[in-house]
Amino acid sequence: MIYLRDDYIRLFESVTAQQPLVVSPLPSAGSIRRYYRITSEGHSLVGTFNENISENEAFFEFANGLRSIGVRVPEVYQISSDRKFYLQTDLGDTNLFQLITDDQARVSEAQLRAWLYEAVRMLALIQCRAGEQVNFERSWPNATYSTKTILDDLYYFKYYFLKMFPNFVFNEYDLDADLQRFAILLASVPSEFFMYRDFQSRNIMVYQDQLWFIDFQGARKGPLQYDIVSLLYQTKAAIPEAVRNDAIDVYITSLRQYIDPDSLSFRKFLPYFVFFRLLQVMGAYGYRGLIQKRPHFLRSIPFALRSLEDQLQHTPLKTEFPYLYDVLKRLLDIDLPNIPVSHNRGELHITLSSFSYKDGGIPIDYSGNGGGHVFDCRPLPNPGREEAFKRMTGKDKEVVAYLDSQEVVAKFFEHITQLLNLSIENYIERNFDNLMVSFGCTGGQHRSVYMAEKTFQWIHEHFPQLSITLEHHVLQKQK
Repeated sequence: MIYLRDDYIRLFESVTAQQPLVVSPLPSAGSIRRYYRITSEGHSLVGTFNENISENEAFFEFANGLRSIGVRVPEVYQISSDRKFYLQTDLGDTNLFQLITDDQARVSEAQLRAWLYEAVRMLALIQCRAGEQVNFERSWPNATYSTKTILDDLYYFKYYFLKMFPNFVFNEYDLDADLQRFAILLASVPSEFFMYRDFQSRNIMVYQDQLWFIDFQGARKGPLQYDIVSLLYQTKAAIPEAVRNDAIDVYITSLRQYIDPDSLSFRKFLPYFVFFRLLQVMGAYGYRGLIQKRPHFLRSIPFALRSLEDQLQHTPLKTEFPYLYDVLKRLLDIDLPNIPVSHNRGELHITLSSFSYKDGGIPIDYSGNGGGHVFDCRPLPNPGREEAFKRMTGKDKEVVAYLDSQEVVAKFFEHITQLLNLSIENYIERNFDNLMVSFGCTGGQHRSVYMAEKTFQWIHEHFPQLSITLEHHVLQKQK
């Protein structure tokens, strides 16, 4: 059980007239907010803690406004005196994204359409009516949609995605010129509507067979296209094109109840927002994945690139923003880092690797655990000093035979297997998901490769039920 401050516990007691029995943390995805499910006999609420009081105030303001026009959003029951903690409706754990991407659920196209059609009808209501009920001065971090805010997102993509690949060469001056013109175009689109800002399927909960909407604290005034693109072009959701196009038609029909979308050139500007959202997403994946090393975001990068490839086949960018188009086109061939393997929770996966201390150094642990065993193979005899072995690697039979004949190598490996046996058995018993084991030497070509290969065989023989990834970082660069 997680313990909360006494005054936060008293908030729960004031709502339920009961003491909490269990307080358990909930996943927070990419947010700095912390969520807790607090339960008692017959009651379950979600407690949210956020140091950013301005963001909390935006959530309270928009929750009231959305509820007033009939949108199903969490009710805020109590707020702490410091405005950092509040209790809201517990909507369960199932969101729309999970349902439409879970292979085991096998959602029918009819059900997918029903959910999406309901979501886009509600979006039309939100965008056209919520703004009348809220005070946008409460928006956080700002209430405006402008060339500056758009450029901030576009530069986020440039710095946190493009520049993370040193071998990807581009003319920064030419790219900036196109990004600035692109931002001016996007800012010219009518933007007096309630822009939800994060209207994606992960933020649509399915609770008691109804759709509920969460995470709207970033809302501000903005254009119509942004939110519908966020939902229907979400990279990992992979909504079929035919379903997506029909959902857009349903959305436009719903808009006609409130406004004339044709007079706003809605369809004309829609493709530009598809690319804008893609660049935003890749910037976020770059920062969260390539910099912060969070595996979920790293695994999302290939999905974003596949979506980019699809959209580039029918894009208006080529003639209007030729350099931006060229950069995005070449981006499809970029060499990605080793993406962490996705596997079932509680099933141990082992990542083995060889590396060079002089060329790249110790590999990054993309599992999010901060690293594992690192063995320095430099005390071992170095085949690279022998003329016959210089052009070979630790996978060649001649090098293997040479190292196998060395007594010190056998003792070194014996110590490694004793330690790994202890770790693996302990990790299995504790239902851990990942163990990283790295072997380094001077050049990353002989001793470290030999040890990684030998350890792979040993684990496979002694723990055949485990999945193993074997990576030779230097050898991969030489291909």
